[in-house]
Amino acid sequence: MQYLPQLLFILTAGFAGYWFTRRIGIIRSLILLGQPSLPNDQPAKRWKNLIFLALGQKKMFRNFPVAIMHLIIYAGFIIINLEVAEIVLDGITGHHRLFLPLLGNVYTWLINGFEILAAGVLLVCVVFLIRRNVTKVKRLIHGDLEGWPASDANYILLAEIILMSLFLTMNAADQLLQQTGNPHYTSTGNFWVSQYIMPLLPGGNETSLLMLERTCWWLHILGIFAFLNYLPYSKHLHILLAFPNAYYSPLNTAGKFTNMEAVQQEVLYAMQPELAPSNAASPEHFGAKDIPALSQKSLLDAFSCTECGRCTAACPANLTGKKLSPRKIMMATRDRMEEMGKHLSKTGEWTPDGKSLLHDYISVEELRACTTCMACVEECPVSISPLNIITELRRSLIMEESNAPQEWNSTFSNIENNFAPWKFSPDTRDNWMNG
Repeated sequence: MQYLPQLLFILTAGFAGYWFTRRIGIIRSLILLGQPSLPNDQPAKRWKNLIFLALGQKKMFRNFPVAIMHLIIYAGFIIINLEVAEIVLDGITGHHRLFLPLLGNVYTWLINGFEILAAGVLLVCVVFLIRRNVTKVKRLIHGDLEGWPASDANYILLAEIILMSLFLTMNAADQLLQQTGNPHYTSTGNFWVSQYIMPLLPGGNETSLLMLERTCWWLHILGIFAFLNYLPYSKHLHILLAFPNAYYSPLNTAGKFTNMEAVQQEVLYAMQPELAPSNAASPEHFGAKDIPALSQKSLLDAFSCTECGRCTAACPANLTGKKLSPRKIMMATRDRMEEMGKHLSKTGEWTPDGKSLLHDYISVEELRACTTCMACVEECPVSISPLNIITELRRSLIMEESNAPQEWNSTFSNIENNFAPWKFSPDTRDNWMNG
């Protein structure tokens, strides 16, 4: 019975770790369904992007108050996990505050820093809940977020509030137990935040304090394990994927389109047939109609999306009432991948299911509304590009389905015949200079 709590903890931690790893493996396999596109050139620039965009949250600071609040939650998530590492080691070894003898007075300063962050996280989460549900910031109540996405954001904020409350209550009970002389609770010095919770606890009853402290300890760590396994199903997966997404973000000129090599070769062979190899194969597809034809970076983008709506709020097409929402493009791509993931988990391989990202998840109307202005890409705090997905789907729509408005077809015809968008002969294109 002496080692039963440790055994239970190890089993719980192992179970949580297994399911988290399994889910991350599924996400990885879904991203790898795409076309290889994760470059590793110019590592210095890529690490700079990772540090400034993902870690430093550079783009968030365009709105300073919100950036500071987000930074508090972000720093709290990362730094408080150092304290979680101690809790995990305590659970495995059966010790209490394992790092205290090693760090001495530094330990008290660290815990006090964690407590200040925990109080900050708790306060900011309350503010963010108010922004979503009371003041209702427009981009946070957009039609894209109806149903599960809206609930998901609230669940995470409530979970953070509960976890931080448990952490502070645990420390308050711990301090009171230190005062009783309980040998298991070594003196740590005063805690700056949780000391104000102490008067609310049953200070004279050691048994009640022990039960309260242990209950908060277990609920806190079990809550973290639950949060860990909820994360890969939530928009908050960006906490992890923002780093690789920033690292693999394009380094070329913003807005530069990638030409299709197969199309370039077809044009070259048409102009110089003698260069065409005898066994030249036709391209399998033009653009993308479904997930496997998109790039791996686009699929990583979809799983990294924070659903913050900054892209949609900046989109001129959306602002003028058109159906296009860049955020919805990313959410639809992720939804399609999730559906494919369920199919893969059952059969072990992907076989067509009669659906596609184009038409079934993203409509022609949405794609045609995009002006390719790059506003969505510029606004995204974690280097996501809805534009890449939009242009690839439009390529498929036009080049495989010949599905384009008449105005576009006229332009295409003019370019093909006159080498310019206008219906003028190439021989007379410089007549405007006469006189």
